[in-house]
Amino acid sequence: MDVHEYNRRAWNREVAQGNPWTIPVTPEEVARARVGEVSLLLTPSKPVPADWWLPLPGCRVLCLASGGGQQGPILAAAGAHVTVFDASDAQLARDREVAEREGLTLRLEQGDMADLGRFDDGSYDLIFHPVSNCFAPQVRPVWREAFRVLRPGGVLLAGFINPVRYIFDLNMADEGWMVVRYALPYSDLTSPSSEEREKYIQNGEPLEFSHTLDEQIGGQLEAGFLLSGFFEDVDPDFVVGKHFPDFIATRAIKPA
Repeated sequence: MDVHEYNRRAWNREVAQGNPWTIPVTPEEVARARVGEVSLLLTPSKPVPADWWLPLPGCRVLCLASGGGQQGPILAAAGAHVTVFDASDAQLARDREVAEREGLTLRLEQGDMADLGRFDDGSYDLIFHPVSNCFAPQVRPVWREAFRVLRPGGVLLAGFINPVRYIFDLNMADEGWMVVRYALPYSDLTSPSSEEREKYIQNGEPLEFSHTLDEQIGGQLEAGFLLSGFFEDVDPDFVVGKHFPDFIATRAIKPA
């Protein structure tokens, strides 16, 4: 299966269904960003700390796998020169919608987060990469490409899923049950039964893949980054978050 193409179509479907991560920001949020009030999420509920940001006016920002009319327009309204890169054309259309509505300039690029070959080395000062690499079968190529396209001294802000979340069968999550079922690494292509997998694909849901902390954090270090920030977060609307932090965010620097 071509996972990238499948997930492109799946996320187009999520846009049509109104997934919360596909709902464009409001004019009020853009207005606040224009006067320097920027509050964005890498993970479900905890805003990015204020001291994680570089000065945004004039900053060259890559919103990596970050379409949906949310982060890109806010950063552009704060004065950054923003490229939004995403697999989903419908997600990018959300960014275009906000840019046209608010008179913002955004560069919109469609592609695979693990292949940034169209961008030169050192093209960006800041990469904003919210939870999305769970939709990529391999994550180390994402970190290597992010490192390459950042300038020396540039910053990578990334959110990702705690892999422990994937050991649970969450079919009974609405009743508050967490049943340990799967071994890690988890893959929607191989971990569920063939019947479950077929139903999942027929429903057109995005395919997810767990990545170890060795791949997520160790992979950033292997690419050459130095970690300068870390926090954990929860999804307050999901049963897992009532038991342990199921999301992680990191701030990493490309050495000068």
